Amino acid sequence: MFTNPDNQTLRMLLQQIHTVAVVGLSANESRPSFRVARSLQSLGYRIIPVRPMLTEVLGEKAWPDLQSLPELPDIVDVFRAAEHVPAIVDACIQTGIKRLWLQDGVIHEAAALRAQQAGIVVVMNRCLWRDASSMLP
Repeated sequence: MFTNPDNQTLRMLLQQIHTVAVVGLSANESRPSFRVARSLQSLGYRIIPVRPMLTEVLGEKAWPDLQSLPELPDIVDVFRAAEHVPAIVDACIQTGIKRLWLQDGVIHEAAALRAQQAGIVVVMNRCLWRDASSMLP
């Protein structure tokens, strides 16, 4: 059964990351992905938008998928429906990404367990911005 890291581990993770690839980041300011990514930027994180058909979001160049990124992000933050999570986990494993965050409501236990077994730190069904803003000084 999947369990999220404890709060101390989450706090350490949030202190270690600097670049956040946001899969499913929308250019629509009313969407949660946009608001969370903008808020993460305000906390000092660098955002890397990952969404086909977009060229730029929040002043950052957008990429169609994780395999296209020119550098490995410190973490992948997912704003996609649960059925897309297995493919995202595959991409993380393939590219060597070591941290995966599935936002509120994004739940795929089998894929999360497979990612953990591949050595990826996984957080599921939590908001990266909410945790960062409440756990960091």
